Amino acid sequence: MKYSKLFGKTLKETPKDASLDSHKLLYQAGFIRESTAGRYYLLPLGLRVHQRMQTIIKEEMDRAGAQEMITPVLHPLPLWQETNRDKATGFGLLKITDRRDNAFVLGGTAEEMIIDVVRKFQISYKDLPFNVYQFSLKFRDELRARGGLLRLREFVMKDGYSFHVSEDDFKKEYQNMWDTYKRIYDRMELDTIVVAADNGDIGGDYAHEFQVITDAGEDTIFYVPSKDLYFNKEIAPTQAPSFDQTGEKKQPMQEVLGKGIIGVQALADYLHIPVEVTTKTILFETEKGEVIAAALRGEYDIDETKLKRIVGAQSLTLITPEKIKELTGAEVGYAGIINLPKSVRIVMDDSMKGRINFEMGANKTDHHNINVNFGTDLEEPEKFYDFKETKAGDLYPETGEKYEVFKGVEVGNIFQLGYHYSKKMEDAIFIDESGQEKPYYMGCYGIGLARTLATIVEVSHDERGIIWPESVAPYQVYLVSIRANDRADEVYKQLQDAGVAVLYDERDDVSPGAKFADADLIGIPVRLVVSPKTGEQVEWKNRAEKDSEIITFAEVLKRLKK
Repeated sequence: MKYSKLFGKTLKETPKDASLDSHKLLYQAGFIRESTAGRYYLLPLGLRVHQRMQTIIKEEMDRAGAQEMITPVLHPLPLWQETNRDKATGFGLLKITDRRDNAFVLGGTAEEMIIDVVRKFQISYKDLPFNVYQFSLKFRDELRARGGLLRLREFVMKDGYSFHVSEDDFKKEYQNMWDTYKRIYDRMELDTIVVAADNGDIGGDYAHEFQVITDAGEDTIFYVPSKDLYFNKEIAPTQAPSFDQTGEKKQPMQEVLGKGIIGVQALADYLHIPVEVTTKTILFETEKGEVIAAALRGEYDIDETKLKRIVGAQSLTLITPEKIKELTGAEVGYAGIINLPKSVRIVMDDSMKGRINFEMGANKTDHHNINVNFGTDLEEPEKFYDFKETKAGDLYPETGEKYEVFKGVEVGNIFQLGYHYSKKMEDAIFIDESGQEKPYYMGCYGIGLARTLATIVEVSHDERGIIWPESVAPYQVYLVSIRANDRADEVYKQLQDAGVAVLYDERDDVSPGAKFADADLIGIPVRLVVSPKTGEQVEWKNRAEKDSEIITFAEVLKRLKK
């Protein structure tokens, strides 16, 4: 490809809202352009990278025994209603109706569709296990698209689904996909860690994410060095650091006035007590209408993912101010768990355990209780739970060691689904050896291609531009002609004849310095220069290195073939 004909040239300016290096560089180098928020055009350079990534994924998935197929983008709404995900999913579903009044959703994930096609066949134990996957366009009406390609509303995903007779059989495929993903990311030269994670809207009991550590990440990862374990923030088990109450004796509970004071730090300052002695009580309502009062130490926030698992809820909604007053008798900010109606289910975080003389809302506007104690003022629960949001400084409960904390970008995930879908959807069964109908056991495996593309740029660039790994680069060679001459045209043709993917910067109205700057910005692994200075030879420079060298064309081909 001649650069003069390339659609999508380099630019100096960056988008006004771009904060991440990948967003800026992919825009400046001519790989992407925004359509509307969260939706991007992949320009020719960007598409070439995307396609090379897709080829790697396909090769490794096929090698692992999976089979490629494709599902329609429009999913019949009744399929999502079978699993109740038309209401319970955490990402916004886009719903449309065709001219025949048939209702559809734009697919954000394809569990229901895959099960629907599988149940059209009479599956027996002899057919299992199998793993099918696709590269398909996904639509998620995200509340907040961000970071260029890192969080999109429309994107291509590789999503795969496996079917099994049992969990034992599934675990073999889970490990197979784990190993497959490691090979995929190794080929893309992405250094990934495997992080225990929550299944979220997908369903199931356990999952792992493939994360790349980078400050650009929106996920917080907690690491236990002695165990070599990584946890996503949403499920990291947490032990709150202890604080010293040595020498304190239990005091009688008192109700005190704190007019207009509802923030824990402001309250601690007002009462002259440590923040650790304050108590935060938040009231939620589940999708079934059950009211939950969750109480924890004041300096912590509630991790709703953890809390949903504990109370067995698909969704949690904050109680309205009107209902808070109905339940507690107080305005927002003064709730406590003493004397709540019996219909309210109370759960307490383990950060409350072992405290004495602590503070709690008095369920009375502008008032707080101090010197609250278990056994005298409040019954200690049979069980404390861990639903606090893990933060830096917290301890891993099993060993008591302090977590190491990183930021990361999730580039892939593998999920255990179990019977989550097959027991909800009609006829999602196979015939076992005895002729009995049984629900199949499932797994799910996803990779977001655009997100992975952006992550490569986040971790592989310098002050001059992108540094593409050879395996996914849009071209192998960036050929520069200085002082237009027939020799450069000849080298271009010879490279093409040798099967080398080359971007040829033959522009005669651009300075050598500008051409070199474009080469560095675009980030193709090898830059070749043909000029009067090189004569019958060629100047070779690796993008990631400072020095160049003059070599023969035969040596160029030899190196490129390697």
